[in-house]
Amino acid sequence: MRLSWPIKSVNNKPQEHPSIDLFIDPSADSDPMRLSIIMPVYNERATLEAIVQRVQAVDLTVDVTGVGLGLSGPVTLEREIIIVDDGSTDGTREILDHWRQNPPPNMVIIYHERNSGKGAALRTGFQRATGDILIVQDADLEYDPKDYVKLLEPLLEGRAPVIYGSRFSGGPRAAMSLGHTLGNQMLTVITNLLYGTSLSDMETCYKCFRRDVIDGMVLRSRAFEIEPELTAKILKRGYTIFEVPISYNGRAFHEGKKISWKDGFSAVRTLVRYRFTD
Repeated sequence: MRLSWPIKSVNNKPQEHPSIDLFIDPSADSDPMRLSIIMPVYNERATLEAIVQRVQAVDLTVDVTGVGLGLSGPVTLEREIIIVDDGSTDGTREILDHWRQNPPPNMVIIYHERNSGKGAALRTGFQRATGDILIVQDADLEYDPKDYVKLLEPLLEGRAPVIYGSRFSGGPRAAMSLGHTLGNQMLTVITNLLYGTSLSDMETCYKCFRRDVIDGMVLRSRAFEIEPELTAKILKRGYTIFEVPISYNGRAFHEGKKISWKDGFSAVRTLVRYRFTD
């Protein structure tokens, strides 16, 4: 079944965006919907196996109660895991080499020969993904795949084509440093002012969206500024971003956290740049 999703563009003129095939009846002969989980990896030997186990184990059955897209009852999605190793040097690639010898049928492993940044890894993953819905998953243990259903539910119920998991909406989370808290809030406020939205967590890793949302979207960022670029271009296309509370278990720099205050300045430049250009 083909369904279109009418939305309003930034100038409030109704506009039809491309539609996707939706799985309506679990007993029907049509193929089930597929969730592509895009996982950029750089020097995550300590956590890679654990996070992949969690991603493989999570139940992707969503009890859809809304009627916005004609879906009702439990919908079970297939999973596709796209791992993009961005030039790891800590032993991560040895783990991936072992998996590549006998990879699970739902896993794709891609190597970057040199470290190019999270943005470059995500762009590679987006290009290789075959799912109807995409979600970004970091390779550490800060974000819990058990929250996937929270993200998928409003999307499948037709509330919005883009769902962000917010770390600041009341979900359980470990204490975040004051600097990171203020930095995240500042970037979110700038996003809201520039793009006329009301997000609570622009920088969240958990961004979930229909595939057609980014079809034809030219992404240029190579590093952590991919988060504001992706958000800016989604909003400029006129899509509504719906947020749900998620859990968060942040780590410190000595535990492997890579983003720093310098990336905040890059994020601000990116938000301003794409407000006025593409």
